[in-house]
Amino acid sequence: MRLTKGVLKSFNSSNYTATVRLAGSYKVYLEDVAVARNLPIAEMVTGRKVAVIFFDEHNPKEAVVVAVYT
Repeated sequence: MRLTKGVLKSFNSSNYTATVRLAGSYKVYLEDVAVARNLPIAEMVTGRKVAVIFFDEHNPKEAVVVAVYT
């Protein structure tokens, strides 16, 4: 398991997924990353910093956005 910083590019409130740019990567985005349901929709603003947990570092589908911070 690994915790990584990222920046929110977009958020889909209908299925609670996000597109995230990971720290250190300027052109690569992860799409359809699951978002923890305890995060309020109002906090999911483009450009906000996020914390992403990877349960399997080799499978981006096993990632979850767990926090939003400034």
